[in-house]
Amino acid sequence: QVQLVESGGGLVQAGGSLRLSCAASGRTFSRYVGWFRQAPGKEREFVAAISWSGGATYYADSVKGGFTISRANAKKTVYLEMNSLKPEDTAVYYCATGSPVVVTSRGHYDYWGQGTQVTVSP
Repeated sequence: QVQLVESGGGLVQAGGSLRLSCAASGRTFSRYVGWFRQAPGKEREFVAAISWSGGATYYADSVKGGFTISRANAKKTVYLEMNSLKPEDTAVYYCATGSPVVVTSRGHYDYWGQGTQVTVSP
């Protein structure tokens, strides 16, 4: 079993940047690592994903060009660099790992972290 811990969230002004980290303990990540987010009153949505071995990346259209997902294999850590943040990016951000058939589908991930709050002020 793998345990995931997110960190790096916080309060930032619009246009600012944050870098989220997702660290694995126990076993290493599964085939893919994904970032999802959930705003109050909304469904949890896909943000980005990366192949742990090959490094292929996937992004939601809403974050393309502003967010970058990367990995540090030796540290068993995945990062989400978020630039040009907007108030609509405010949410709890979760990382997850698994071997999803559909990379963008939250139901296909097996292990989840506890989430980290990102708040973007106008």
